[in-house]
Parts: sequence; C-alpha cells; structure tokens
Amino acid sequence: MPHTLVLMFGLMVVALAVTWLVPSGSFEREVNEFGQNVVVPGTFEQAAEKEYLNPLALLTVVPRAMADAQGIIFFVLIIGGAIRVIRDTGAIDAFLGGLISRFGERPNLLLMSMMFTFAMASATIGVAEEYIPFAIILVSLCLALRLDAITAIGTLVVGYGIGYGIAFMNPFTLVIAQNIAGLQPLSGYEFRLAIALPFLAVGFHHVWQYTRKIRRDPAASLMAGVESDVEHTALDDVPELTSRRIYILGVTGAALAGLIIGIAQFGWYLVELGALFLGLAIVIGLMSGEGLNRTAIVFGKGAAELTSTALLIGFARSIALILEDGMVLDTVVQAAAAPIAGFGAEVGAVGMLFIQSALNFFIPSGSGQAFVAMPLMAPIGDLVGISRQIAVLAYQFGDGLMNMIVPTNPVLMGILGLAGIPYARWFRFIGPLMLKLLVLAAIVLLIAVWIGYQ
Repeated sequence: MPHTLVLMFGLMVVALAVTWLVPSGSFEREVNEFGQNVVVPGTFEQAAEKEYLNPLALLTVVPRAMADAQGIIFFVLIIGGAIRVIRDTGAIDAFLGGLISRFGERPNLLLMSMMFTFAMASATIGVAEEYIPFAIILVSLCLALRLDAITAIGTLVVGYGIGYGIAFMNPFTLVIAQNIAGLQPLSGYEFRLAIALPFLAVGFHHVWQYTRKIRRDPAASLMAGVESDVEHTALDDVPELTSRRIYILGVTGAALAGLIIGIAQFGWYLVELGALFLGLAIVIGLMSGEGLNRTAIVFGKGAAELTSTALLIGFARSIALILEDGMVLDTVVQAAAAPIAGFGAEVGAVGMLFIQSALNFFIPSGSGQAFVAMPLMAPIGDLVGISRQIAVLAYQFGDGLMNMIVPTNPVLMGILGLAGIPYARWFRFIGPLMLKLLVLAAIVLLIAVWIGYQ
C-alpha cells in the first residue's frame, strides 16, 4: 500500500486536474442577519476567462496549507509532547492496567460506553479536534486488550461522525445551518434524538463485528504487517498505581474536565486548549520529580514523534486549497444543486443527502459547508416540497457521516496519523460502514418526508 502522504499527494494532483477541467465560477455572497457570509441563490456566474493553475502550485500550496492549518498542527504537536510527559511517569499505563483487569473479558461494554460518550459530546457541544489527545491512549488500551489500532480509532471516529450526523445541539453545524435556513435554533430536536439509537447501533455493530473477528484470528487485523510506534501496556508488565501516579491522574482528569468546561462555557478552542495541555505538561513534570530539564527533553521527543501527523494535516488542507484557488467549488455546488429542482420530495431529499456528502470532500469544514450549501438547498427544498428542517437534516448527514472517510478532513487525518493507521487500511474498514449509514440516512429522510418533519 502507498504511504498515506503519497495518497494525499495523488489527491492533490487530481484536485489540480479538476481545476483545469471544470469551469471557474462563483456566487455572489452577502452578510445575513446573523452576521454570516452566505451564498445568494441564483447569482452564479461562470468566469469570463478560465485561469489555469501552474503545476508548481502542487509544491507552493503545501506550505500555504500548513500555515492555514497551523492551529490544528501546533495543537497536535503540543498534545504529543504532553501525552509523552504523562506516559513517562507510568501513570497512564497503571490506569490502563486497571481498566484491562476490570474489562479484559468484557471489551464490548468498554467500547460501547466510549463510543456513546464520543457521540454525545459531538452531538451536543460539537467536539472534534478536541478528540485528538485521546487517540494514543485508546490505541494503547486496545492493543493491551489484544485488539488493534483500527478498533480503537473506529470507536472514536465512528462515535464522532455519528454524533455530528444526528446532532441535536451542535452549535458549529446544526445551529448555523438552521439560522441560514430561517429555522428556530435547536428546533426539531425530538426527531434527531429518536434516530440517534439506530445510528449508534449500526456503528457499534460494525466495530464490534470487526473486533470479534480479530480476537478470534489476530491475522485478520487490517493492521497486519503495519509497524506501529504507539507504546502499549503489556498484561504482564503493568506498573503499580502508586499514590504519586494517582495524583498525576487526578490532575490530568481535572485538566480534561477543564477542557470540557472551557469549550462549553467559555468558547475555548485550539489556542486555549493548547495552552491547557502545555501547562499540564509542566505541572506533571514537576509532580513527577523529574525536573524541568528532563520534562523538556521528554516533551520534545513526544512532539517530534508527531511530525508525520502534522504533515498529513497540511497535505489534507492542500487539497481543498487547490480547489479554492481554481475557483471551482461554487461551480461544483451549482452543478450538483440544479438537478434537484426537477424531482419530487422523496427523490429530492435523498438527492440532497448525496450532494451534501459529495460536497464534504471539497468543503470538509462543517460550518463552511453550511454557508455555501444551505442558502441553495433551503429554497430548492421549498420548490419541491421538502421542509427546511429536512434540508438541514440532509446537510447534517452529509457533513457528519462523511467526516469519517474523506481524506480532506484534517481532524480524521490527524487522528489516523497519531494512531499509525495508513489511510488505505482505514478505508477498507470504514467503507462498508459508510454504505450502511448512508442507506439508513436515506431511509430516515424518506420517513421525514412522509411524516412532514418540520
């Protein structure tokens, strides 16, 4: 299998070819009553002259994309350093050892509870980048349970993707889309709550089915033959949970609680969260008795281990940046949205789902996709008898579910990089689940049309 960076560069080449083949064009945009810069329907105009990007853009776009994604990149590096400092104390391994002895024979219970937690956090407060710190810990835990990295990241990413797909409070996607569509914020939450369980059941069944297979036959793991740098706790080599390690875990837990409170109450994002983990690393280094010099050395090693992950994030952003430079994103949106107006409500609702799913490759940002697509989808829905609430639901499904598979999503690529999972292996795992979830989403949209979901 090609290295993930090779795959990313191949997609950059494809994106460049798209900018040459697809006509350039743009919509007019205006600031709505909520202060959001949205597309004005019916204003698409094709550019008078087609400008072709120079092939050298494949090289110059990477440093630009790295700068554009610097928030996530530096957050990942700080997390890597902080996690390494904590692990160096033995506290995480001691904690994982306790979980292993308690849930070693019941991993399904542990995985199910974690997936539910991730889904609810995404569905309510829109957690995404904040999951990155958990990747290494989850992989370590699953390796110790005789599972693999794909099981760990499947639990995390499937929970995160489904949470965004069925979000009933997410301020970054649902609330923005409803505002653009002229709906009351958080309206229609009862229906979204009702569909949460079926989606989570499908997601957990897929992960658990894979888990059972590799527990019976470790050679069946999709990670077979892939070397991993992630350290894990062996069952016969669990460090003792001393009082000092308990205190370290307590401080770490308090920091994670602070992370949740900061996001929910004070609007913290990557800068504040990076500062939190940097401060945590300093405090843990002092608590461990190793001193600042030793802590700095360990922190540097932890950050250095995630250099490849940082590059993956930059390459993922490069793909979308090439499409933006070529001015073809609006052309893609116009071409995709226009045919819906000629069909009935049922076909139109399912068509919206697949259009939104395709758009996620080009616009991986949930809020960015809402600003571009919802001003078009809402009035088109009015024409074919699709309520604006259904149009928002189709957007949620397309944005949230596709977060689990599109390689232009920097959060996904960062998590896969941390876990040492090649994208091709991940695609083989997540592809069949995506088909199941998209079929379920289409059925839900049909039901929403039939019951007049408003």
